[in-house]
Amino acid sequence: MPGEHIEFGKASEKEAAEFLRSQGYKILQINYRTRFGEIDIIARDKESICFVEVKGRHSLCLGEPSEAVSFKKQSNIAKAAVCYLKLNNLLKHPARFDVLSILYRNNKAEVSLIKNAFELNENLTI
Repeated sequence: MPGEHIEFGKASEKEAAEFLRSQGYKILQINYRTRFGEIDIIARDKESICFVEVKGRHSLCLGEPSEAVSFKKQSNIAKAAVCYLKLNNLLKHPARFDVLSILYRNNKAEVSLIKNAFELNENLTI
């Protein structure tokens, strides 16, 4: 089953990237990895750098997909985002954290995008 979970995640990220492109986002990187964790998609929306967490589900049994982005997950995404911004000399650039949920019903993807889903914690240390 672990392989199925990985394949489902990759398919969800592909669906998410296509959706973001259709909304005018420019995809900069997919699966950006750091020692703190991974950012599913990094994209540009107008002037903002967007760090997008993708959550896909087959049902709502466990709740909305976006509800799976815990405070700990947010913290790890934020730390990875700071690494990306530092590495690319973009610390003064506008940035935000978005969550993209995909719920698959009857083999059709229902996509929901939450812009500015959470904020960078001022006490963040890396």
